[in-house]
Amino acid sequence: MTAAKLEIPEAIVTALGDWVQRTAEEACAGPRAALARTEGELDAARAELADTSAARDSAQARVTERDEEIEQLMAELRNARSIATDALVGKAKDQLAIEGKDAQLADLRAQIERNVAAQAALSDARLAAEMELVGAVTARDNYAAEIKELRARLAARQG
Repeated sequence: MTAAKLEIPEAIVTALGDWVQRTAEEACAGPRAALARTEGELDAARAELADTSAARDSAQARVTERDEEIEQLMAELRNARSIATDALVGKAKDQLAIEGKDAQLADLRAQIERNVAAQAALSDARLAAEMELVGAVTARDNYAAEIKELRARLAARQG
């Protein structure tokens, strides 16, 4: 015995296929809508992540630029401090040299004043000596004239 083959009419197969299709579509509609929303949210999140990453990269680039500027400014500041320190040391040395020169000038002035005083004393002594010499020469000449006169008188008396 062979089982009779059951023939399903085409209209039922089509209706059944349509019903399975609709039921499957209806059953998947909610998850598909949720998937579509999720994909949209994912796309939005990816776009936001890309924007955030770009903003982070931009901020990082600005931070790097600022770090370089800060480093450059710090180097310039160190250089300026070094120059200022050198200038202050140079000024202090110059001031010490000026003070030393002032002391030397004061010593030289004192020496000059002593030398002028000594020269004046020598000049006064020389003048006094010359006056004494003039006095001595005058006295000698007077004595010589007196001796001559006395000799002339003595010769006149003797002779």
